[in-house]
Amino acid sequence: MDGIFKMYALVDYIGNQILLKEGKTVKIPFLDKKIGTKIIFNNVLFFDDGKNKKIGSPYLSSLSFTGKIESHGKEKKVVVFKKKRRKGYQKKNGHSQKFTCVSIGKLGTKVTKKTKNTPKKTTKK
Repeated sequence: MDGIFKMYALVDYIGNQILLKEGKTVKIPFLDKKIGTKIIFNNVLFFDDGKNKKIGSPYLSSLSFTGKIESHGKEKKVVVFKKKRRKGYQKKNGHSQKFTCVSIGKLGTKVTKKTKNTPKKTTKK
């Protein structure tokens, strides 16, 4: 860890729990979107602003955070080697997982309300 950080959030994103810190860059699973696109992290599990800690059950519905896609890349290659002894069977495969780097802006207690503005129906007589 890089010292004591005051404000952070734990977010569930595509099945992974990601720690978001203000002004930092995080790696998330690959998203097929252009660089510069904004991403919204809705499923907030935990939020700490330095004074108060909020824990969701399972999510905090009043919070959501945004990030901006900075780059895409690949992890180091993982070598998968299979062998059955005394049978002459050997198989070697490799795999490189893709990822997306996202920069996190300002973490704040932004309340996102889902309001539905439907016009009222008026009947003419």
